[in-house]
Amino acid sequence: MNYDAELVRYHAALRRAWSLRPGDRVLDIGCGAGQTTRDAALVASKVLGVDPAVAASSSRDSVAYERADAQTYPFEPASFDVVVSRFGTMFFDDPVAAFTNIGRALEPGGRLVMLVWQAAGRNEWDVLIRQAVGGPLGGPDPFSLSDPATVEQILSRAGFTAIACEDVHEPVYYGPTVSAALDWVRGFAFLRQLSPAAASRALARLADSFAERATDDGVRLDARAWLVTARRR
Repeated sequence: MNYDAELVRYHAALRRAWSLRPGDRVLDIGCGAGQTTRDAALVASKVLGVDPAVAASSSRDSVAYERADAQTYPFEPASFDVVVSRFGTMFFDDPVAAFTNIGRALEPGGRLVMLVWQAAGRNEWDVLIRQAVGGPLGGPDPFSLSDPATVEQILSRAGFTAIACEDVHEPVYYGPTVSAALDWVRGFAFLRQLSPAAASRALARLADSFAERATDDGVRLDARAWLVTARRR
């Protein structure tokens, strides 16, 4: 299991929405292992993937990766036509400043296409983990952009217009079996915040939850996201 496999249906939704054309210059925010970057490069003429912990490399001249923080990275002004992100924009310390910086990298009229999670209560994967732990999880908030009004306010202040949020309702995939799903969860950061005994109890509760949801198609958990689109003024 890996993050790309978990998000396969959301990745497909992002690809359908980004509508890239030959000649496009694409900036991928929060590229991680680089799947979105590589797929954009199948069409675009230039793609840069940026992530504070980028774990990708490429031998293609049209693809580059930068281990950097998109909030402050000195992008060349107006050097991209499209910015894309698959759940890579929810953790900015100052989202207005971050999207302002990203917007400067876009040509006037350039497009932003990104996926962000809807509210925690609409994402079964988070509900089950919080129930297993018995309380809130620490760390950065993956739901910081879950409110469309907040997203619109942030992007508008950052210099974007034509802002829209489209509902994407697809499950996330945790593996072909309950055992595989538990192996996937064992790599999640929240377990490192727990004592060994508490982590063992949480995994036991998750095993029961996953068993209730296991099908011949594997363990899939309900999820919802916003597909956010906007243009630089």
